Amino acid sequence: MTSAQLATPSRKQRVRTLWISDVHLGTRDCQAEHLAAFLKRYQTDRIYLVGDIIDGWKLRSGVYWPQAHSNVIRRLLTMSKRGTEVIYVTGNHDEFLRRYSSLMLGNIQLVDEAEHVTADGRRLLVIHGDQFDVITRYHRWLAFLGDSAYEFTLTLNRWLNYWRSRYGYGYWSLSAYLKHKVKSAVSFISDFEEAIAHECVKRGFNGVVCGHIHHAEIRPMGEVEYMNCGDWVESCTALIEHLDGSIELYRLADDQAQQARVQQAQDIAAAEPVA
Repeated sequence: MTSAQLATPSRKQRVRTLWISDVHLGTRDCQAEHLAAFLKRYQTDRIYLVGDIIDGWKLRSGVYWPQAHSNVIRRLLTMSKRGTEVIYVTGNHDEFLRRYSSLMLGNIQLVDEAEHVTADGRRLLVIHGDQFDVITRYHRWLAFLGDSAYEFTLTLNRWLNYWRSRYGYGYWSLSAYLKHKVKSAVSFISDFEEAIAHECVKRGFNGVVCGHIHHAEIRPMGEVEYMNCGDWVESCTALIEHLDGSIELYRLADDQAQQARVQQAQDIAAAEPVA
């Protein structure tokens, strides 16, 4: 059984909201197949695309757009056609869309930020987050330089997971592991989280849903709840609001491990002799 099969149950799960960010369609490291399988699992009232869905930076240097990337767009359009409200929050890699902010196309809305009210009444700021990244805002040449170094680790990540899949292992992110181990990266993430949490307090929100730094997390930060969608390049993560308003952090690696345990238990049960 392949990882894609493990990640795609036969019945759709009913949820209230999905948040995904940093898909980076148009790049070789986009995990489009996994994302399409994830989206196919759910029936949802609303989905927020929290920035960097299409990588305009990369498309400037050349077009890379395999069928799997079109399948993600097709899946989102199908969800919209079936009644899901799609809210596209622009990011820095798809900043070319910011000139069209507030555009409405049927059930699809393009915005720079949004407010979401959960089923249990919490007001959440939904924003990509590049506005709180000093390097992206004031030192764009450093951002492009850092992006090149990041691409190198993602290339290593891609080959590592190719061989892991060949030997029957699940997805694992080398780049995410290194991000947790490098002191300067940890400090950058902390500064980003504190800046965006401060903005939420100032504007009277109960919490924030963001992306940008490819570091999925849900945790309280003082008076607000900080929630980051993560990405579909290295971590393959998303946020899910259930019908009661509770919000869950989805991780592909955890889901694959759980599905593998279930399959192993079923195989063992099937192999046991009948008394």
